[in-house]
Amino acid sequence: MPVNSKNANRKETEKNHRRGKLQEKAMSFHGRGTMPHPNPGELRRPKTLPELFSSGRTVVEPVSSSKPPRLTKLLLNVTVQGSLGALQIIISPESTVDDLIDAAIRLYVKEARRPFLPESEPARFDLHYSQFSLESIGREQKLISLGSRNFFMCGRKENGGLVGSGSSESCSKEAEKEININDF
Repeated sequence: MPVNSKNANRKETEKNHRRGKLQEKAMSFHGRGTMPHPNPGELRRPKTLPELFSSGRTVVEPVSSSKPPRLTKLLLNVTVQGSLGALQIIISPESTVDDLIDAAIRLYVKEARRPFLPESEPARFDLHYSQFSLESIGREQKLISLGSRNFFMCGRKENGGLVGSGSSESCSKEAEKEININDF
């Protein structure tokens, strides 16, 4: 078989490059560092500047106790009825419940979550503290005053029908009607 001159030449150059290079292994391979330690029992400290603020001045100003820090954003979880997971919404604490419902619907539609909402109008939905809460939260209330970060959103019902416009206490009124009917 004829010897290809390119392959033969390459093999010889590889042999020449390897000679004498693997004879000695690195010091770190044997458990020794690259620099000898004066005391092998001590650990090496990273280089820091502990005297950085020793001039007597402090860079950080103390927080005044008269005014608590102001919240700039809230992270709220809104679970939509029938959906598997909660929506995570970042919103201003000065916003109202109506703004939160609007943001939740926009995010739900944007993420194309299922089940699809029959309506995308915020006036057709109520916000509750949980799925077991009968009374909905007032639409003009500020989010910072609610005292919770987890909410449940469901469609409004009118006279036991489909989603429609009804009062904000529709769930509690509907429950009272059912109790009165079942008493007889």
